[in-house]
Amino acid sequence: MCTYIKTGLTRVHLCLNSYLWKSAFTRAMSSRLVLGIETSCDETGAAVMDETGVILGESLHSQKEVHLKTGGIIPTIAQQLHRENIGRVVQEAMERSSIFPSQLSAVATTVKPGLALSLGIGLEFSLSFVKKHQKPFIPIHHMEAHALTVRMLQPVLFPFLVLLVSGGHSLLALARGIDDFLLLGQTLDEAPGDSMDKVARRLSLIKHPRCSTLSGGQAIELLAQDGDRLKFPFRPPMGAHYDCNFSFAGLRNQVTMTIQKKEREEGVEPGTLLSCVNDIAASMQHTVASHIAKRTHRAVLFCKDRGLLPSVNPTLVVSGGVASNQYIRKTLKIVTDATGLHLLCPPSKFCTDNGVMIAWNGVERLREGKGILPYTESINYDPKAPLGVDITSKVKEAAIKVPLLKLRIRD
Repeated sequence: MCTYIKTGLTRVHLCLNSYLWKSAFTRAMSSRLVLGIETSCDETGAAVMDETGVILGESLHSQKEVHLKTGGIIPTIAQQLHRENIGRVVQEAMERSSIFPSQLSAVATTVKPGLALSLGIGLEFSLSFVKKHQKPFIPIHHMEAHALTVRMLQPVLFPFLVLLVSGGHSLLALARGIDDFLLLGQTLDEAPGDSMDKVARRLSLIKHPRCSTLSGGQAIELLAQDGDRLKFPFRPPMGAHYDCNFSFAGLRNQVTMTIQKKEREEGVEPGTLLSCVNDIAASMQHTVASHIAKRTHRAVLFCKDRGLLPSVNPTLVVSGGVASNQYIRKTLKIVTDATGLHLLCPPSKFCTDNGVMIAWNGVERLREGKGILPYTESINYDPKAPLGVDITSKVKEAAIKVPLLKLRIRD
């Protein structure tokens, strides 16, 4: 229903959808509501959600274009962009939800792990917000939020295996509850997304006409579609280590040396696009996927051997920015098909950092009454916070040898 009001020379058009407004109002009166805020790296996100998982309003500001120009995330720049945008992002999420601060049941915010300067902006804003409106505060572990996002989309019972792969993290864990995780393996150096971003910069893919607006990982995935994955036989990392830890720095060094060799062969300066760029992208992506698949396979076998996964419908959940890579998803599907697990991946928009996953983790904690703090309590951020209880040494002691799987990926 639309109402028109004439005021002098100005005609103000007020369009009020009464059904949607009444629906939001009714939900606000009958359901607990959580505002989620995310600033752990280079995305400023906020979302309002009810306790059933319905997203009432959300907003996201991405810093990707800025960091593409600088060749990577510079923490001080990320901090400044968070500071400039967090107020607007939260206001947009609130306005789109038709919810007032007084109607919120709690505010949930990422406080660990992540970039210290980025975490600080989100925490500072949130503590000011909860004190002003006298609302409970729920500190959120970023990796726990990624791991549990899938439960917002469909019923997934504990326990289940989790693989989190992104630009800043790479780990395998068993989720036994909303705040109960067993860490099976993690990266020993850098994350897969970080490695692919660095290789993309070394290849100057931002100069490629098909890649100028893409992140490094997205550019690698795109060009790999037209490349020969067997052209450059990069050695898979940690072949002699029978655990579930990851390592990508050595692979990146192999790729870098190959790039240098091809530049000499083609007689071009660094920064010039190589003729074999598609093959390098495909070969690196395949090796990254193979490494992730093998460590995940070992984690599955370890959990089955120890009786840590249910006998009925055991599940592998894959999340994080790198989980959006379709080639990596297909290699993991080969693993789950071979081991009898059900593979679940949230849609790409929920794999990357966002306020929705933080709000959902807040909802789950609110339901169970876990980790809810009064607005008067002080709290610090923790950039290096681990996930759960570390049992990586037990995985290493088990020394499980993984049977060979043929990773035949059809595009």
